[in-house]
Amino acid sequence: MSVTDTYQPTPDTGGPAQPLIRVTGLQKYFPIRGGILGRTQAKVQAVDGVSFEVKKGETLGIVGESGCGKSTTAKLLIGLVEKDKGEIVFDGHALGERLSLKDLRRGVQMVFQDSYATLNPRLTILDSVAFGAKVQGLDNPEELARKMMDRVGLDPDRFAHRYPHELSGGQRQRVNIARALAMSPRLVVLDEAVSALDKSVEAQVLNLLNDLRAEFGLTYVFISHDLNVVRYISDRILVMYLGEVVEVAPVDSIWQEQAHPYTRSLFSAMPSMDPDNRTKEPPLAGDPPNPINPPSGCRFHTRCRFASAVCKEAVPKLSGLARNGDHMVACHLHDAQSGHPKAGQGVPE
Repeated sequence: MSVTDTYQPTPDTGGPAQPLIRVTGLQKYFPIRGGILGRTQAKVQAVDGVSFEVKKGETLGIVGESGCGKSTTAKLLIGLVEKDKGEIVFDGHALGERLSLKDLRRGVQMVFQDSYATLNPRLTILDSVAFGAKVQGLDNPEELARKMMDRVGLDPDRFAHRYPHELSGGQRQRVNIARALAMSPRLVVLDEAVSALDKSVEAQVLNLLNDLRAEFGLTYVFISHDLNVVRYISDRILVMYLGEVVEVAPVDSIWQEQAHPYTRSLFSAMPSMDPDNRTKEPPLAGDPPNPINPPSGCRFHTRCRFASAVCKEAVPKLSGLARNGDHMVACHLHDAQSGHPKAGQGVPE
């Protein structure tokens, strides 16, 4: 029996047209407590009104600066952090209504950045990979674990009884991928899963992820700071800034045109392969505003050279470009009715 035959995903209840996961108005604030009584003094607005969907079989890449809410969004998707507001719908079933947290974790798994910290140092590799499948009551968890180890390039006869400290970083990350797949998920969230790897190993793991997606019909949410890696593996890219979505588009569309000034700044910061084309000035100056007390209106207006009075007052709506409805952006420059002096003209060159 092949590893594909032993894969036991939850049934597809909505068909290919229904998004695998849909997020609406997701919000998460972290309280800051202080004083003798430990009362809440302020709240960090980590994720504030995030909405998006992931189609079945696609890879959605999420990018943005550190602190923009990428990892918090990932933890909300898998239920590691409890949401304050919003709705998470997995294949037509809303979390907390027709979908329990246990069922969500059966269908959604996560691969973290730190390959060592996410493995129990007291468990062998075989036990680590099989643990989740045992908890969920899947058939023959150890057999499934051995096959998954073999599928990700780890010989079970050599690695089954080793411990995490006996493996390299690349091998440990393959263990984490095998552990996630042993649960037979349909969605895998990869939070900086290749950022700590050597470039040669990173390329191998990326190719492995693409092969696994095709073989098991997986869907990915891929979080990374490396735009080239995101471009290679993703079908669509979502850009976050200070807890909000500012742009989302197919990868080819956003590579041809960055509709939001912040997205353009991110792409301008990419190192060039041309030695004569060196970045002399940073494309974006200053640090992001304090997430405890973010700016009013468009949160990017304090760093945007195209900001006007309306940017300080009104929150831009995420809407499709007139020439490409699949390319969504939240910017007054693209809204002809916003009142911006250059409304409807897009980002100036």
